[in-house]
Amino acid sequence: MQSLTLERPTHHATAPIRQILHVGCGGAAQGKLHPAFAGPGWSEVRLDIDPGVIPDVIASITNMVPIKSATMQALYSSHNLEHLAAHEVPLALAEFARVLAPDGIALITVPDLQSVAELVVTGNLTDQAYMSPLGPIAPLDILYGFRPAIAQGNDFMGHRTGFTDRSLLMALMAAGFADAVVQRSTGSFSLWAIAFRTAPDAARMRAVQALMFPHKVAQHADPV
Repeated sequence: MQSLTLERPTHHATAPIRQILHVGCGGAAQGKLHPAFAGPGWSEVRLDIDPGVIPDVIASITNMVPIKSATMQALYSSHNLEHLAAHEVPLALAEFARVLAPDGIALITVPDLQSVAELVVTGNLTDQAYMSPLGPIAPLDILYGFRPAIAQGNDFMGHRTGFTDRSLLMALMAAGFADAVVQRSTGSFSLWAIAFRTAPDAARMRAVQALMFPHKVAQHADPV
């Protein structure tokens, strides 16, 4: 996949290194960046509340005080927001917006509760919805958290809130982003959102969506 370019091309011999804040990066098995940020022009800053995963910055996503305002060209959050209480989500999203540079973007993915609800209403609460790298995932896991991990004492894996495409878009706009777009990823029970610190023109919006929203989004290592 092509690496994302957020800035206009320059005539300098060496392009500036762009920083991406990887929030809730997790351990090595889970902390993979989206392929669009894997190019040589990106410098990853890993942030996590768990010192055991050896992040660059130890902080909660609701209070990322070690990260200076307007210093990141991009932010990536994969399956973090659903672990917060509903009243904490605006705090986290406001922090996401705060740390981004004026031309920065946030890429966020969370479970899609609408697609999960469609299974639940047919009685499929505990049947396998899909297979993750860590094992089978049922609608019950998507709603409340990955049961095997919680049973082993990892309470951080519990889910405390959830989103539909409409509610996620509304939350992003309320947090101070200038524009945002959300896509439901068919088959993976995920929502993918791109949020812009400054409203993009139509060409940039199309280009970023083409990179961030492929026709088939690879399943993330985080099971839910």
